[in-house]
Amino acid sequence: MNLTPQKTAFLFPGQGSQALGMGKELASTYTIARETFEEADQILGFSLSEMMWADGDALNDTVNTQPALFVHSIAALRVFMRNAPNFEPACLSGHSLGEITALCAAQSISFSDGLKLVRRRGELMRYAGEIAPGGMAAILGLDIPTLDKICAEASQGEDAVQVANDNCPGQVVISGTKPALKRAIDLANDAGARRAISLPVSVAPHSVLMRTIQREFDEALADVDIAEASFPVVGNVIAQPLSTVAEIEADLRAQLTSRVRWTESIQYIIAQGVETFVELGSKNVLTGLLRRIDRSVKGIPLGEAKDFERMIKS
Repeated sequence: MNLTPQKTAFLFPGQGSQALGMGKELASTYTIARETFEEADQILGFSLSEMMWADGDALNDTVNTQPALFVHSIAALRVFMRNAPNFEPACLSGHSLGEITALCAAQSISFSDGLKLVRRRGELMRYAGEIAPGGMAAILGLDIPTLDKICAEASQGEDAVQVANDNCPGQVVISGTKPALKRAIDLANDAGARRAISLPVSVAPHSVLMRTIQREFDEALADVDIAEASFPVVGNVIAQPLSTVAEIEADLRAQLTSRVRWTESIQYIIAQGVETFVELGSKNVLTGLLRRIDRSVKGIPLGEAKDFERMIKS
């Protein structure tokens, strides 16, 4: 394993990275990973792992997707730390729900509390989609200032749309009510977007529609015992390290209705001297975004046994 801790950051994926069978190979190869999935099953009171490995429809329900991604990432992290027990990354960050995973990895939130919180977050987001349905759209080829103007023009009072995920230059996701989304898509096409398409979802994360569940999420967060992070964790909302418990709580609360400033977060981490990003969990979505943000840095996806075998040999 040829990694320099001071030049390495850990990344944790968010929704959209799930895949049927995620973590199964890892659990069958590494005892610590299998024990992580078993621990999660016990905490939740049902076999999340069996669902992840055998029921694609259930896995894609946000109430299950979020804890599945959390558990797989922590299982991968534990395998990594078993192979490199003294490794201390320069910093960590996670995309959307991955921010909670990053905080767990940084010993700010316990595994049990983090798992319960992402499960509750998924439940509340599904509920928000029922009582305040909305949607999302992917916009390719337009910059953030242009999309901010488009969203402002497309919004009419509570019938609003906004930038939800600034994933990388030229790849942005917007979120809001269906009518506002349609107007924004039309305006984006008029502005020369390479592509502007609705996504097959009825939930509008990181938008004002999440206000319907803000109080319930804040109550769930209040039940979590949060400590200062052992390593710097760059938050989605401020795109800076969350230095205090108050900052962690504020970022997690605000994240429901605020954009994920992923491009800025990665640029900040690179500015601190990080050259290698290790993506712990399912698939390699964040590694792919890295190449579009800064081609000078390296991304290493670690989610299954073969990934670890390849890294150990390198």
